[in-house]
Amino acid sequence: MNILTDDMIAVIRRAILCFAATINADGTPNLSPKASLTARGDMLFFANISSPRTVANLRRNPAIAINVVDIFSRRGYRFNGKASVVGPGSPDYDAIAQWVWGINGRDYPVHDVVRVAVAEALSLHSPAYEFGVGVTEAGLREAFLAKYGVQPL
Repeated sequence: MNILTDDMIAVIRRAILCFAATINADGTPNLSPKASLTARGDMLFFANISSPRTVANLRRNPAIAINVVDIFSRRGYRFNGKASVVGPGSPDYDAIAQWVWGINGRDYPVHDVVRVAVAEALSLHSPAYEFGVGVTEAGLREAFLAKYGVQPL
């Protein structure tokens, strides 16, 4: 059974930026922004472009949580799972590295790729959906595009 839905994948593509949480050696949280999150099948992937602490944490403890939120629609998802780090020569590394380089150019280093087996996907949404009278996603999108001064394409 696929955990990742078409809507989850669409939010990942729209949001671009996400935050990955791992556990430092001393038990404290590590939160790191990622702009290379993508889905393939029922797995999530991101490139280790400049994330030595994230990768070190995952090599020691594979637990990971990833939050991705479309800031304009004020909703998204939290993905919990187990991560593994794969390097050059693996099919997953090659596919994700080529994708990153296709977007950003070869100047972006892809040291490793993090592959996340998603165990749980939870919906995240603004309280405006629950407590606002007559609130719709389209209405929130319009309001927050204006709030951030963004013009739709």
